[in-house]
Amino acid sequence: MADVTQELSINIDRLSQRLADLAAIGAIEGTEGCARLALTDEDKAGRDLVVTWMKDLGLDITIDGIGNIIAVMPGEGPPVMCGSHIDTVRTGGRYDGNLGVLAGLEIIETIQAAGITPSRPLAVGVFTDEEGARFAPDMLGSLVYVGGMPLEEALDIEGIDGAVVGPELERIGYNGSAPLPGLVPHAFVELHVEQGPVLEIEGVTVGAVESVQGISWTEVVVTGQSNHAGTTPMHLRKDPGFVAAACTQFARELALELGHPHVATVGRVELHPNLVNVVAASATFTIDLRNTNEATLQESERRFHEFLTATAEAEGCTVETRTLARFEPVIFDPVVVDLVESTATALGYSVKRMPSGAGHDAQMLARVCPTAMVFTPSVNGISHNPAEYTSPEDLLAGANVMLHTMLQLAEG
Repeated sequence: MADVTQELSINIDRLSQRLADLAAIGAIEGTEGCARLALTDEDKAGRDLVVTWMKDLGLDITIDGIGNIIAVMPGEGPPVMCGSHIDTVRTGGRYDGNLGVLAGLEIIETIQAAGITPSRPLAVGVFTDEEGARFAPDMLGSLVYVGGMPLEEALDIEGIDGAVVGPELERIGYNGSAPLPGLVPHAFVELHVEQGPVLEIEGVTVGAVESVQGISWTEVVVTGQSNHAGTTPMHLRKDPGFVAAACTQFARELALELGHPHVATVGRVELHPNLVNVVAASATFTIDLRNTNEATLQESERRFHEFLTATAEAEGCTVETRTLARFEPVIFDPVVVDLVESTATALGYSVKRMPSGAGHDAQMLARVCPTAMVFTPSVNGISHNPAEYTSPEDLLAGANVMLHTMLQLAEG
């Protein structure tokens, strides 16, 4: 490992101010959170601000056909890239995704001020629609960036509000012309808040992320028969609401049976006509299954769908399913993971090797180049919530670990 010195450090006040300035766009009144769903006006305003900061640093900026923004320092050869996303869920915090982008800009400003010219240039990426909250699947921009989905297919995706990716990119002015798949980096490192409680509970400052759980998202539509809630005997009902509820309970019981780290979530349920005194005609719900082991993830998918089919049939209902996202577990490059761990140790921080329970753009970049992630603690494990918080001290630690990791990758 190259020398790691305490003298070279990012400016935490400057990073914190940028985080606050970006969070002010789409701010949720009365909270510290923000709402910038992908390709909305708020997302455009956030992008415009970040691009302004990139221009201030003299970076070479390109925008591709799915709206990814890549900013590269002057230099020769494939860059060492960091980055993340700036879109949020509807009730998001100010750190999720944003930290990985803005820490990247801070790292470049820090080395510029120190007069350091690395052998390989550094780069920062802003990837479109990482959350998947408006347009499924999640990590859409980075998936297209690495060639995992054709651009034409991505541009035709319809969002939860009926909007379509292509026209929305054009509307906000981020339908760029840079080629896809995109520039392959020499290596990629993503700094992110943990979004879980492990680091805080164990009193550890830095997570060296070894892997990302596989993700299975499915939309389920159960169709039955709408009827009067007071006059329809229970044994004569065809109730999609019951099927949805039974599946929700089964998903939780299955997760507990399969054990840690398996998780299962029914995150969205919509009944029609959604009236207090009417047996529903249909129920639409989502099931989110995750595991670090592909075989176990497949088992959970099989058993859930068997239960869904049997329960709906017994209730006299029909079922349609649609895959929203499906990604296998990802193992990060062991050399880069080791470098993150050793860099944190050299800087005097406690460090833990760990998996990620959430999906990240880094798992897509891992398809094309050596990749790893750096985690910082999340207070009370809260994320996707305006109450999301990471202390300035932990932000400083995570950004400095990424700073020195990137510099070593640029020289190695």
